[in-house]
Amino acid sequence: MTAANPLLAAGDLPDFAAIRPEHVTPALDELLAAAEAALLEAADPQLPADYDTLARVLDVPVERLRRAWGHVCHLQAVADTPALRAAHAENLPRVTEFSTRLASDQRLYGKYKALASGPAAAALGPARRKVLDDALRDFVLGGAELQGTARERFAAIQERLAALSKRFGDNVLDAVDAWALYVDEARLAGVPADVVCATREAATAEGRPGCKLTLQLPCYLPVMQHAEDRALRAEIYGAWARRASELGDARFDNAPLMREIVELRQEEAALLGYPSYAHLSLVPKMARSPEEVLGFVWDLARRARPFAEREGATLREFARSELGIAELQPWDRSFAAERLKQQRYAFGSEEVRPYFTLPRVLDGLFDLVGRLFGVRIEEEEAPAWHDSVRFFHVRRAAADDAPVASFYLDLHARTGKQGGAWMDSARQRWRRPEGALQLPQAHLVCNFAAPVGGQPALLTHDDVITLFHEFGHGLHHMLTQVDEVAASGIAGVEWDACELPSQFMENFCWEWAVLQRLSSHVDTGETLPRALFERMLAARNFHNGLAMLRHCEFGIFDMRLHLEPGQAGRETVLAFEVAAEVSPVTPAPFLRYPHSFTHLFDGGYAAGYYGYAWAEVLSADAFSAFEEAGLFDEATGRRFREAVLESGGSRAALENFKAFRGREPRLDALLRHQGLLLDATEAVTSAALR
Repeated sequence: MTAANPLLAAGDLPDFAAIRPEHVTPALDELLAAAEAALLEAADPQLPADYDTLARVLDVPVERLRRAWGHVCHLQAVADTPALRAAHAENLPRVTEFSTRLASDQRLYGKYKALASGPAAAALGPARRKVLDDALRDFVLGGAELQGTARERFAAIQERLAALSKRFGDNVLDAVDAWALYVDEARLAGVPADVVCATREAATAEGRPGCKLTLQLPCYLPVMQHAEDRALRAEIYGAWARRASELGDARFDNAPLMREIVELRQEEAALLGYPSYAHLSLVPKMARSPEEVLGFVWDLARRARPFAEREGATLREFARSELGIAELQPWDRSFAAERLKQQRYAFGSEEVRPYFTLPRVLDGLFDLVGRLFGVRIEEEEAPAWHDSVRFFHVRRAAADDAPVASFYLDLHARTGKQGGAWMDSARQRWRRPEGALQLPQAHLVCNFAAPVGGQPALLTHDDVITLFHEFGHGLHHMLTQVDEVAASGIAGVEWDACELPSQFMENFCWEWAVLQRLSSHVDTGETLPRALFERMLAARNFHNGLAMLRHCEFGIFDMRLHLEPGQAGRETVLAFEVAAEVSPVTPAPFLRYPHSFTHLFDGGYAAGYYGYAWAEVLSADAFSAFEEAGLFDEATGRRFREAVLESGGSRAALENFKAFRGREPRLDALLRHQGLLLDATEAVTSAALR
């Protein structure tokens, strides 16, 4: 099987098109056996506690295991089938069990401690010293200092949490894929024509009349924003709000999973000597304590509250007087907000879509990245998991044209693909112990509407921002110049700083000089008119107060859930309690957003969701340097590349930021970008919050 198994094949690119579910278990048999043997050899007292020796003996087979398993996990996220899900479920406990033992092996921990305290440690470079320090910390967090029954219980918790988290994400995916509503086209009055066309084609493909509506975002969002049929909006919103909960399909109810996940996380923290999982989660992050996090988030909430209250009152009055909606309901908010924005700014979100064709946006993005960071991006052929997936190489734009990285681009929503958008590592940069330089590879995944009617795919401006956001993550991963696998790219970067490059890139989507290069009307080829851009820019901060409070609400819910004892099983109750404290908007009584909150329960953001706002302070301040020096200033781009993107996890994120900015971050740039600067009167009003 080895010779024919694409998960075991050597070569620069995995053959994603050839990987089948039946390849998974045989590949894991071989890779786990090799990793087990390597662990035994590395832990042997006869093996010297030497950095290069440990990398050669242990890191090589472990990296190969993790890379192959990463391919399996990636495919299950973007091309799920029952057979692939079963193969993943069969092997997840095996991989988790080995990873837990590796992270807590006391013999290996002792060897790393001997290395850190020995004379050779003084000769390690800064990146290797950081890797060693992080490894010692992670051994402790991985349970290496636990003994007896505590050690056994810790291992059992890791295996159970892995299974629960995976099932949580599967339930969300299945709940979305299982729901559909078939309606007459007449009920879609107001919905953009290309969206109606896509829903009609979806129904036709199933041999059904009318249009097929789903909870996939390219369908759900336009219906909520534009459908004039209020009853239709209420129905599809109700399905969205209830998904994966006890109020929806019972097969996908995530409530029992959430309760057990929170309980197990608290137990894990107690075993390691921490008062809560929130305290444990913050150990490797920039923030120093839950109290600091809550203080930061509440400060943002206080600043945003006056704006949000005005925005909410204005929307309710507009809905009453202009739309005839006496009492604004949750399923009316997006619709009313879109109409209000059109009235106030003579601008609607759909007005700019014809200008953002996917080919033109990609060309503009690649051109911008090339100008800022001195690279060239070229498309090449590569086997992929779907015929819409594209593959690109990144090269240094210099005389040597040296390769830097490569990435896969998977942009369109489809059945069997998880919702949302993300960047994931397919492979990290690494100066391998054998001597070869391994270049990074990335997966960049979004869920945009697919092309319809023979035209290129059209993006909303929000889609463009999402693409730039994920590409910022990709740049962080791909432009690294760190040769240590545990500190290259995003590896070793504090979780609450990982969003810095992604949110930094979003800012360019609001610049006229950039948008000219991103836009080309699908019918005329005309670039975005300046007058339309000015209206779009005027609407930029529309409802930013409400949006900021929503982020704060999620961050506070997350931190309280993992900080306060007794919250397991109270996820829905806690969500409503936090909403009552933070938001001026009353949620629907059937809203069950925790049940589909994959960031917290299947995405690594537990007790870390605040990181979006935390990193936005860094990103807004970083972008201010380009506002000061010039948007395309090569020297500033080079400094950002060298200080932040190339340095990755080789030093603390704050040190990276200070190396670029020359000082610590300031909050004022974020408030200015968000339009949330308070005058004296507003500051007094906001002080009443909490």
